[in-house]
Amino acid sequence: MKKLLFIAVIISMSVLISCGDDFLNQPPRGSLTAGNFPSSASDAELALNACYNSLRSWQLATGGFPLLDMMSDEATKGSNPGDGAAINVYDNFSHTSQEGSAERYYKTLYQSVRRANLVLTKVPDIDMDSDRQNEILAEARFLRAYYYGLLIRSFGAVPMVTEVDPPLDLMRTDPSIIMSDIIVPDLEFGISVLVEKSQQATSERTRATKGAARGLLARLYMYYNNTVEAEKLLLDIIESGEYDLADSFDQVFVEENEHGIESLFEVSALPFSFALGGNQYANTMGIRGTPNRGWGFGRPAYTWISKMQDSEDPRLEPTVIFLGEVLGGVETDGDSSTPDTTYVDGQIVEIECYNQKIWHSGTNTETSFGHNRRIIRYSDILLLAAEALTRNDKTTDALVHLNRVRERARNGNSDILPDITTTNADELLDIIMEERNRELAMEGKRFWDLVRTNRAEEVLGPLGFLPNKNEILPIPQSEIDISEGRITQNPGY
Repeated sequence: MKKLLFIAVIISMSVLISCGDDFLNQPPRGSLTAGNFPSSASDAELALNACYNSLRSWQLATGGFPLLDMMSDEATKGSNPGDGAAINVYDNFSHTSQEGSAERYYKTLYQSVRRANLVLTKVPDIDMDSDRQNEILAEARFLRAYYYGLLIRSFGAVPMVTEVDPPLDLMRTDPSIIMSDIIVPDLEFGISVLVEKSQQATSERTRATKGAARGLLARLYMYYNNTVEAEKLLLDIIESGEYDLADSFDQVFVEENEHGIESLFEVSALPFSFALGGNQYANTMGIRGTPNRGWGFGRPAYTWISKMQDSEDPRLEPTVIFLGEVLGGVETDGDSSTPDTTYVDGQIVEIECYNQKIWHSGTNTETSFGHNRRIIRYSDILLLAAEALTRNDKTTDALVHLNRVRERARNGNSDILPDITTTNADELLDIIMEERNRELAMEGKRFWDLVRTNRAEEVLGPLGFLPNKNEILPIPQSEIDISEGRITQNPGY
């Protein structure tokens, strides 16, 4: 599968140029003439490859850094005190519209939307096998929905671009309209056309499936409080029999289980540079110093670590790399310029440690580019189903899915993480949110969970979070300037 990815990347390099990587330097976002490309069946495949290729872009992960984890209570900036000082602002919510990470993220998302729009505009007119043509359109629509989902959650109202060469006077569109006019139709089309995971050849596991489309739409419905429709989709996934939990939590992120039984959608990568198929997402968070596997950003927060230690939760060890731990036959000594332990008023506030969920074996920093980033996995689906059922007054049904996750987590130890029995909805929702915090830590979910459940001020307020402002990122000032003020800034920025 990864050999095929390597070949596809090499073939599609010319596509990346013809798709206009720097179109975002000109107004409006997505306005570069594509000429006659794509015009053949092989062109259609290449154009679709470019849509998938965006998933591996360093900037797509919130401008290159794990900002969503840093903005939660699960992680801090990490690295050493001097490196990446510019992104310290996300640790205390003092970021502004001039900070470059959000700008890179915004631009890359629109670049990715533009690639999908190119496929959706041109491929319907190509004389080719109709079934494959429909599949290509469904995959492109899935990816466009994924990119737009990130845009509206991250920035709120944004310009709605559905053309290759849109008009110059675009303004912001309410997220509800983008959901109803683009995201929901795109994903419903994907659900109707895409195959199930079991119907894919092993070499095709990098592609979107019916389950992935259901999972993404359910996640967005939960974010926007449509729990009735989310419940239907989540139960469809569970009842499909296509997915299951890995036998133990420490097996979820290992290389041998890439595209495994628990994966609904993940980003394939090779242990090389981006140009040769790599994904720098893991390199950004990899161990800094010895062994030198990356930059060390996004350090697991000491408060989260302490909570997991106090409850003897077995998910702690597979989530965090501690100093002295041996991985790949090499002991983790860490970074000499980073304090092993940081104290404030005699209390420990941070220890040098790293995110183990992104660990990829190898001998140098470039091999860490081979980590497959898991976007949607089955335990997330089970916990969302438990939450949706609880919110829909079906708490007894919700316990089944919640307790499946806890059973796997305790790994046969009956003294910890007992089954939950309460059917009180308020109590159960608190328990589900806590379970998500433990199960999905360092996966970019926590910040959105706190925002969508109106818990951000309570949990993140002590870290600097301001309500009615920090729920979303600022619109990049460069975007406002280019639009000559037609695009306005988010409140508080």
